[in-house]
Amino acid sequence: MSASENLAKMGIELPPVATPVGSYVPAIRSGNLVITSGQLPLKDGELTVLGKVGGTGATIEHAADAAAVAVVNALAAASSVTGGVDNIQRVIRLGVFVNSAPGFFDQAQVANGASDLLVKVFGDAGKHARAAVGVAELPLNAAVELELTVEVAG
Repeated sequence: MSASENLAKMGIELPPVATPVGSYVPAIRSGNLVITSGQLPLKDGELTVLGKVGGTGATIEHAADAAAVAVVNALAAASSVTGGVDNIQRVIRLGVFVNSAPGFFDQAQVANGASDLLVKVFGDAGKHARAAVGVAELPLNAAVELELTVEVAG
């Protein structure tokens, strides 16, 4: 199945690309690579999960769900410069930033929310290199922000 068919099967529709809030573009193509700017877990203009993850903050499960929302937004941004999600041949790298409470060290589990979705959408071509990093704060107090690098044809 194609990536667009897999998304449809999961009931996922790529949203409109978020308007940048600064001097940058949502995604840019250089050669065969497309790199997205940081994407937040925005759904219908609202953040799905706010604040710190761990401790008394958001749970790993909620943050992983937010990472899945953010990666859908990243796919929308990437698709906007590739001519559609089906033109993405391979996911290269995923960088996930987790708004972490002191002592929280399960960033990889949060990142799995995005990574697992990419594999469901692209199959083996969705397997990627990844960094999952704990940070002190994120824009708009989001629980998660991520960036995506994908490969496209010629």
